[in-house]
Amino acid sequence: MPEVVLLSGGNPQIAKADGDAPVQAYIAAMPGWKSDLGARLDALIVRTAPDVRKAVRWNSPFYGMEGKGWFLSFHVLTRYVKVTFFEGTSLDPIPPGGTERSKNARWIDIHETDPLDEARMADWIRQAAALPGWDPGRR
Repeated sequence: MPEVVLLSGGNPQIAKADGDAPVQAYIAAMPGWKSDLGARLDALIVRTAPDVRKAVRWNSPFYGMEGKGWFLSFHVLTRYVKVTFFEGTSLDPIPPGGTERSKNARWIDIHETDPLDEARMADWIRQAAALPGWDPGRR
């Protein structure tokens, strides 16, 4: 397998593809502590939403439910991993990251020294997976 190129901030460059294999390739290529966090997030998503479908789009893992669109993605940046909920304004409580320009999307940035609140994250995943998600083909 060829070596994965890391883009700015250390984000792995993984070709667009559907399924678990490209997501696992992305997670394996995440640099340093971020790979462990990616594996924990992936396992938590699968445990919380067992029927989840996975893909890599725009060099990020995407998670969605069949017929509902994408509900979550994460992305490697220099100092943290950004976990985005596409319909985050519908979650309770609303994840802390977001701007007026981000429309319904909200996110949480997880730094190396931040504890992963698995209970809070699982609650957000459960809520997000039940909502109609983001479909880039639908405008």
